[in-house]
Amino acid sequence: MADKPHLGNGHGKANGNGRGKNGNGHATAMRLAGKVAIITGAGRGIGHATSLKFGHEGAKVVACDINADQAQQAAQDVIGAGGEALGCQIDVRDPASIARMVNSVIRKYGRIDCLVNNAGIVQDATLKNMSEAQFDDVIEINLKGVYNCTKAVVDIMLEQQSGVILNASSIVGLYGNFGQTNYAASKFGVIGMVKTWARELGRKGIRANAVCPGFVLTPILEKIPEKVLKALEERVPLGRLARPEEIANTFAFLASDEASYINGAVIEVSGGLTL
Repeated sequence: MADKPHLGNGHGKANGNGRGKNGNGHATAMRLAGKVAIITGAGRGIGHATSLKFGHEGAKVVACDINADQAQQAAQDVIGAGGEALGCQIDVRDPASIARMVNSVIRKYGRIDCLVNNAGIVQDATLKNMSEAQFDDVIEINLKGVYNCTKAVVDIMLEQQSGVILNASSIVGLYGNFGQTNYAASKFGVIGMVKTWARELGRKGIRANAVCPGFVLTPILEKIPEKVLKALEERVPLGRLARPEEIANTFAFLASDEASYINGAVIEVSGGLTL
């Protein structure tokens, strides 16, 4: 178990001015060039895809996960794709581990431009059958963990007078879902945080937004029977589940200067599922 980050070599496809080549050989700007981005839950699924996307767009990625090996592997994957990354083991329930990570980032890069609060778990049960431990675990990670991570970076962003906070919510955080009292509460809660932070921090140059994915092909769905997955697909007007990369693309846009006037927004990325 190591919270000492693995350092990337910084060698990538971009040159010193943050530009790369598109398919036609023309120079293209990398929308996150030079930005330092912390991504929690980076070991798998949406977090892993977001790490790769941010690295591709020129960000210095801090890939964080409770699983040290997965955090390091995510960082290596970013580096292997031509980006720069650190892998850091953190537990979002433990402010001390978050503080060690933040201190490492500041020592290396001197700033933090974006925090993607993506780490989360599910422990589903109907209200009648849900245990107190199931409720508490989900709230502690999905809701309190978002608070812990954001609290750890907010003073840095305030000093910079700039920054972007992105919370991973869910369509369950908009409409609720059968058997997910704990998860729905946490995902409603992170939207409330974003709305509050947008008001508190907007005048300080800090934007806060939430992304609400629908059904996404991630490890969370691995235990769902094929027949049930097919039924989920049929509920989506686009006729398929989302790819993690499609959620990552949304995070990358919101983290970029292209989204400079988007603050306090809740963006649904569900293929039209809730229509």
